[in-house]
Amino acid sequence: MEVMERMAVLRFPDTDMQIDGEPEIRAALSELGIDYERWSLDRVPADCSADLVLDAYRGEIEQMKQRGGYVTADVIDVTPQTPNLDAMLARFDKEHTHDEDEVRFIVAGRGIFFLHIGGRIASVEVGPGDMLSVPRGTTHWFTLCEERRIRAIRWFQDTSGWTPHYTDSGMDRGYQPLCFGPAYLGARVENPFAKTLSA
Repeated sequence: MEVMERMAVLRFPDTDMQIDGEPEIRAALSELGIDYERWSLDRVPADCSADLVLDAYRGEIEQMKQRGGYVTADVIDVTPQTPNLDAMLARFDKEHTHDEDEVRFIVAGRGIFFLHIGGRIASVEVGPGDMLSVPRGTTHWFTLCEERRIRAIRWFQDTSGWTPHYTDSGMDRGYQPLCFGPAYLGARVENPFAKTLSA
């Protein structure tokens, strides 16, 4: 039996617009140049070893390598107990770009990508079963949801491309950094988690 959890949620915070449903999300993100797919989660338990995850999704990993010219893939596993978690999150929760694509298939946990494209802000809350590909040069930022947990397969064209190039625009400060709470659809407000997720 196929195991699927709640899929991504696409929002345009400045207009309070929300898009649900896989075809609708895929179409809307495609217009922004972002690839989105849903993959099955029924192959391995979310807490199995990284090697088992990579083996279970070997076919998809190889297909993605061919599609994007990626040379390697790994599994990142972040929990609230991850050493230096706040410093790690602070590297990516400010608006930046990369010199290579940012491709993730989420196995466990939830996170949120804020995309700044064509003068608009879109937020994509991703969770288990979601595959998102953000092309190189796309202005964005990322943070974890309330549980501060994410497990994902990552693809690399060249690992040196993962240096964030910050825009220093301050745009990221205008949006709620977490995937919950009444202010999520609009500007950031003070909350007990804000200081831990902003540097």
